[in-house]
Amino acid sequence: MNRLIRILASIATMAAVAVVLPSCSDDKSYTELLNTESQNVNTFLADHKVIASIPADTVFETGPDAPYYMIDSEGKLFMQVLDAGSGPKAKPNQLVYFRYTRYNLTYYVSGKEMEVYDSNENAAYTATFFRYGDNLLSSSTEWGSGIQAPLQFLPLNSTVNLVVKAEYGLLNEQSYVQPMLFKLRYYPSRL
Repeated sequence: MNRLIRILASIATMAAVAVVLPSCSDDKSYTELLNTESQNVNTFLADHKVIASIPADTVFETGPDAPYYMIDSEGKLFMQVLDAGSGPKAKPNQLVYFRYTRYNLTYYVSGKEMEVYDSNENAAYTATFFRYGDNLLSSSTEWGSGIQAPLQFLPLNSTVNLVVKAEYGLLNEQSYVQPMLFKLRYYPSRL
């Protein structure tokens, strides 16, 4: 009899927990997070000129008032060319060094001043790098595929602002589904 009471009590407890848990959760679904991310990117881009394709001759308007060019067909990467750079383009598997400053676009949308999320821009010595086109080494993939995309069109020593949706962002941050704005400068050798 005691055993039957314990079993019934366990079942009642599990049923109560099953009813309470969903009602206590304020978490958004992944679909809702993706929709919010798209809204955040669209709100940011609404304040800028946007061109839905890369120029056929890859001659970009440059500077802080230049348009944002959509890099991919899905609208997950947008590039504003601040400085078109000079010299050769990156070769497959070439070690590319970069300096960056990142901003979380969620702050832009909320009307708050965009604060630096993280940066190595002013670091005296920071060897941040990836192997161009490499999708296997963790040193390349940890930054996500987005930051390599501008080098399809621009040479090294170029500087861009890059809007990156989470899918193409840092691997350890993709589940947060927060779009970032990167300011990136690419270098062929350690600074």
